[in-house]
Amino acid sequence: MIIPIHDDNPTQTISWATMSLIIINVTIFIYELSLGSGLDMFIKEYAMTPYLIVQFPSISTYLTLITSIFLHGGWIHVIGNMLYLWIFGNNIEDVLGHGKFLVFYFLCGLGGAIGHIIFNPTSTIPSLGASGAIAGVLAAYLILYPLATIDVAIPIFIFIKIIRLPAIIVIGFWFFLQLTSGYAAITTPVMQSSGGVAWFAHIGGFMTGLLLILIFPKKRNPRVRHRKDRY
Repeated sequence: MIIPIHDDNPTQTISWATMSLIIINVTIFIYELSLGSGLDMFIKEYAMTPYLIVQFPSISTYLTLITSIFLHGGWIHVIGNMLYLWIFGNNIEDVLGHGKFLVFYFLCGLGGAIGHIIFNPTSTIPSLGASGAIAGVLAAYLILYPLATIDVAIPIFIFIKIIRLPAIIVIGFWFFLQLTSGYAAITTPVMQSSGGVAWFAHIGGFMTGLLLILIFPKKRNPRVRHRKDRY
């Protein structure tokens, strides 16, 4: 397991959209915690349930494709997603510009939701989280900055080792895990019948990001920068 903690690739602009998304996600999660016994009803209303999308299509069920992107199931879920968004999202926003980055982010989130629905059309388990959108951001980073240096933490028993790896290794390994886990999810009976991680939301968001970053107009040409480039 490797955990990205920092990239040596500073931006030229302030990442207003990325920071706003993080603030909104954390604020909504704190609101979720305040709901107490009303949380289950809140999740049922605003999370995305594949079965309802497929069998009862309506404006309200379609809206959950967007609202579910802002919901999270626990501290580890929200912190992990926001960490990835902070590390990788600012560079994609820097290249696309604030507005196009937001459009890109939500389209990747939709791509992730559709991927999850395709492989789980009868699931009645509410799906939530920004993972599909962030997977698209990772895909864009992989295309634009494959050789950018990423500091990663590797837990070794009770110790944590920090090493530096190129983005192509960090993100490539992450996507490999999604593919193998997704395959296991559809071939292992126990995993098929249980809830858990929506692997195909990650895969769907990633593939959407790969496609969109190739066709989205860029505000500036991507170039890996290092701290010394600022001076």
